[in-house]
Amino acid sequence: MMCMGLAAIDGTIVSTAVPQIVGDLGGFSVFSWLFSGYLLTVTVTLPVYGKLSDTLGRKPVLIVGIVLFLIGSLLCALAWNMASLIAFRIVQGLGGGALQGTVQTIAADLYPLKERPRIQARLSTVWAVSAVAGPAVGGLLAAYADWRWIFLINLPLGAVTLWLIIRYLHEPGRTGTGAGSPDSVGRTGAGAGSPDGSRRTRTGTDTDTGAPAAARPRIDWPGALTVFGAGAALLTALVQGGVGWPWLSAPSLTLLAAGAVLLALTVVIERRAADPMLPGWVWRRRPIAAVNLALGALGLLMIAPTVFLPTYAQSVLGLDPISAGFVLSAMTLSWPITAALSSRLYTRIGFRQTAIIGIALAALILAAFPLLPYPAEPWQPALIMLLLGGALGLFQLPLIVGVQATVGWSERGTATASILFYRQIGQSLGAALFGAVANAVLTARLGGAGDLDSVSHTLEDSASLTAEAADRLRRAVDAAVDHVYVGAAGAAVLALLVLVFLAPRHFPVIDEEAEEAERPAG
Repeated sequence: MMCMGLAAIDGTIVSTAVPQIVGDLGGFSVFSWLFSGYLLTVTVTLPVYGKLSDTLGRKPVLIVGIVLFLIGSLLCALAWNMASLIAFRIVQGLGGGALQGTVQTIAADLYPLKERPRIQARLSTVWAVSAVAGPAVGGLLAAYADWRWIFLINLPLGAVTLWLIIRYLHEPGRTGTGAGSPDSVGRTGAGAGSPDGSRRTRTGTDTDTGAPAAARPRIDWPGALTVFGAGAALLTALVQGGVGWPWLSAPSLTLLAAGAVLLALTVVIERRAADPMLPGWVWRRRPIAAVNLALGALGLLMIAPTVFLPTYAQSVLGLDPISAGFVLSAMTLSWPITAALSSRLYTRIGFRQTAIIGIALAALILAAFPLLPYPAEPWQPALIMLLLGGALGLFQLPLIVGVQATVGWSERGTATASILFYRQIGQSLGAALFGAVANAVLTARLGGAGDLDSVSHTLEDSASLTAEAADRLRRAVDAAVDHVYVGAAGAAVLALLVLVFLAPRHFPVIDEEAEEAERPAG
């Protein structure tokens, strides 16, 4: 939980100190890369770290991630201009990618299926607490100390976390089997450690053929580099397209072309790799493929509350930034509660059916947002967010636990990273898509070119506006956000259709007792 807290609080604590950072370092035109650079790096490293945790073990990957995150935090505190701060945030992101996926995987390693919802719910509470505490702590440090302390505060927390991981996290002995997993002995039953279903002993000998096992795992470094490069190019094009530069401009077209070439190269490399960084079984298995698509749609719809609701609360409802943050935080309060209770439902009706109930409710709740009166009372969108968090708690956690329950140790890191990766991809797509929708609505309502950021800034300095002009702008923002929520409801329907038509009715859960009995002693 402390390790997850390092990643969870990062975004919220930094966002409140942006004015002080820009005032000290300058670089207002590129400050958004403080967040984009970090998130892009986290996203593109998720599948790499997932595979490495299956190959080398969770503990070394997690330790490297914590160390990189702390080095990045220290460098951020020492930054001398905006360019250096952005570069050091990318170093932080290199560590953050290891933290997010590996912690989720370790939770599945340490706890049996019936206990995982409780543990995952505790991890979810970390995000809930961070959503509330991050802005408050960041604001206090920026106002009464110095913005550099929002990065330095990570060091003592990270040092304690690192010590706890080194001292108390023990993994079983690893054999370096041909599958590339440290201890694939029996973790998924027959076939876990090798393609032909043979098993290997703890001494590294194939019990069926007598041949010695591989002495050390092979790591697909060319695949890792092309995955990183393709993801970085494509996600940068999505994040900056229509914002930093026009969609059909030279930077966008160059990045999209480079991403396409690297993606094609990745496919070629992965098909030839003995142990690919992005194994094909991730998409050949229906449960994992369906959950990848469903959580990609979740990332898409999450843009509506996380990106557009704060703007709505400030521009339309007239709330200050902290109050707007509390409207959004209502979602993070109910999410872990229903996630913790979801096991009582999915143990009776199954992972798929529980997730279907959650996403169907989410679609209805999102579609209800445009029905709010104008102007709404603050408690009304807060109630919508409270209900949405409850619905999504029933949707996301059963799918994550369900996928983890279908794979053994040697594949769990890759499978977990895969579904988190596609959720992040969905968020990047959602930011580009819904940003275009909101700006198109504003342009139509205001009778000319306009974007949400410029309108929001105009409303913040509304002293020069007449009451009629201010009301016109607020109604335009209200309409833009309504359309975004309709689009988010459509994304929820897309996830629902994926679960109904692509996901298997029953996830093929592995036999945990047999798996645990065959697992080598640590």
